[in-house]
Amino acid sequence: MTKKLTMLWHLRQLMAAKGMFQTTDLVEPLRERGIEISRQMIHRTVTKPPQRINTDLLAALCDILDCTPSDLLELHVEEHRQASVVNDHGAGIGDIRPIRARVRRPDGIGE
Repeated sequence: MTKKLTMLWHLRQLMAAKGMFQTTDLVEPLRERGIEISRQMIHRTVTKPPQRINTDLLAALCDILDCTPSDLLELHVEEHRQASVVNDHGAGIGDIRPIRARVRRPDGIGE
């Protein structure tokens, strides 16, 4: 069994709970906290889970939204069962023997 770990990003939901419905609503609050990033970068940060995040940006977002990092990020674990392999159990193709056929002539032919 294998596990697939993903991080769920709840920034959009937390922004909506605070009445912030546009990504540009974060520009000024971030600037007040010393975070200077472009509107495009803010848009990407809000709309897609970041692969990497600056800890200063994370701290500023938590301060703006009055939340903790665990409110923004949630670990999601998916467990995958490995598919069973052919011939994993039971008889294999080499173990199967055909049934011998019996050929009979119809009555009255060839006698």
